[in-house]
Amino acid sequence: MPESAVSARPALARPGAAPGDVAAVWSVVTGMYEAYATGDRAQIDARLDPEATIWDPAAEPLLLGKPDLDRVRDERPESGDGPVGSGLRPYDPVVDVFGDTAVLRYWLRVAYTPGPDGTPLRPELLRNTAVLRKDPTVGRWLIVHLHEDVRQAGGAPETAV
Repeated sequence: MPESAVSARPALARPGAAPGDVAAVWSVVTGMYEAYATGDRAQIDARLDPEATIWDPAAEPLLLGKPDLDRVRDERPESGDGPVGSGLRPYDPVVDVFGDTAVLRYWLRVAYTPGPDGTPLRPELLRNTAVLRKDPTVGRWLIVHLHEDVRQAGGAPETAV
């Protein structure tokens, strides 16, 4: 998806999704990426059910809960090994709500700082689906499943079109 195609439209609520639930569901995901950008693992985890399943692009098997997620996190390369991320932006959310279950589809754009020689690096674009459940004890939404699908690998030099 070219940069010009990235939109900033508000969350699209499909039939049955109350505006308050749509905003709450979207804020779970945007808050998760804000926490990721600052390295706040506790705030990321606060938005995930401890038994959440995740299809992570960096892992072949389905991640089953927090122990699997922590293992994949610990296996990721240290900062300085490769392109440097400069920002995450989730956008174009589409939300369905079915009682205490929500399905959220959205795009995520990962931007990178230019390479050491100043060459712009291509952003990574991911197509995502999240399933959330409303926790009845506290009334807040938690991610119970997340599927991340890389549609454009990022971090490589931009090429002339």
